[in-house]
Amino acid sequence: MGLEEEIEEIETEIEDTPYNKSTESHIGRLKAKLAEKKEKLENQSSAGGGTGYSVEKTGDATVALVGFPSVGKSSLLNSLTNAESETGDYEFTTLDVNPGMLAHRGANIQLLDVPGLIQGAATGKGDGKQVLAVVRNADLVLFVLSVFEIEQYDRLQEELYNINIRVDRDPPRVTARRKHKDGIRVTSSADQDLDETTIKEVAREYGYVNADLNLGEKVDIDRLVDGLMENREYIPSITCVNKVDLIDPDYKETVDDQLRERGLDPEEVTFISAEAERGLDTLKDRIWEHLEFIRVYMDKPGRGIDREEPLMLREGATVEDAIDKLGGEFEERFRFARVSGPSATHDEQQVGDQHVLQDEDVLKLILRR
Repeated sequence: MGLEEEIEEIETEIEDTPYNKSTESHIGRLKAKLAEKKEKLENQSSAGGGTGYSVEKTGDATVALVGFPSVGKSSLLNSLTNAESETGDYEFTTLDVNPGMLAHRGANIQLLDVPGLIQGAATGKGDGKQVLAVVRNADLVLFVLSVFEIEQYDRLQEELYNINIRVDRDPPRVTARRKHKDGIRVTSSADQDLDETTIKEVAREYGYVNADLNLGEKVDIDRLVDGLMENREYIPSITCVNKVDLIDPDYKETVDDQLRERGLDPEEVTFISAEAERGLDTLKDRIWEHLEFIRVYMDKPGRGIDREEPLMLREGATVEDAIDKLGGEFEERFRFARVSGPSATHDEQQVGDQHVLQDEDVLKLILRR
């Protein structure tokens, strides 16, 4: 029996097993085995070669446009960037990953129009695994939905979940430290519905025989498995609904209801028409905001403060991160920095490389000669 058949068999058993306290441990073991076999299958697929969709990351951040065929991703990419992606009204117009660069509010944002997903992409249909591998490396997922097919959002979420992409979730606060003896010791800072036996049995499925397992949050089996695996990607997302120029105003209420059914606030979803170029400025702003950029203005020796081309960093970045992005010999020659702005207690505050910067700080590097 091949891996795909084994995976299908385990999935069927999980589906057919009623969930209750008496079956909790059994389901936990099954889900742990399922995750392990899926990882093995993914590794085999990666090692097997194929064309793939390798795209070099450039710019200040990367956004993956994710949607099923013919929702208008190529038209949207063309409208937002300098790309020239082929467009058409038939499925699978996009046969490769098409990159484009969006310049907005000082940032250069790489947009990737990945080939339209189809149901079953996570198991390899339609080159799905290669496509989803590109998504795993993105900093933000932009779900692109047709106004007539809002239900596609459910399938897109499922496909990403099956390839170990966790959208709009934080990594579980689960740590496991191996030791030489004394079995598995479980500590938790939250009350758990899972009993300790189930937690230990799931951990054993991943080879933890002697270990200290700490749970920093309340977890279900899926979150516990995610915490024990190291191949999950946690990526934020935003959603846009395309082709709104094709509906009557009265239909908007129906669309809003469909979005709410899926936990999406219509006020936070961007309604656009890529063809008519409606709503694109709002979408650009939302992309920028969700990437959590900060603008740092460099105080350059002899030239003063450059406010025209800020250094684009991400929220939580330090002076060290700024130095890394600048490249060159700055790291070797760095002595200290002077910062003015929101993160400083006073103008020209002297700081080290671990100082956390904020939006619109002014940064001056003091270097060794």
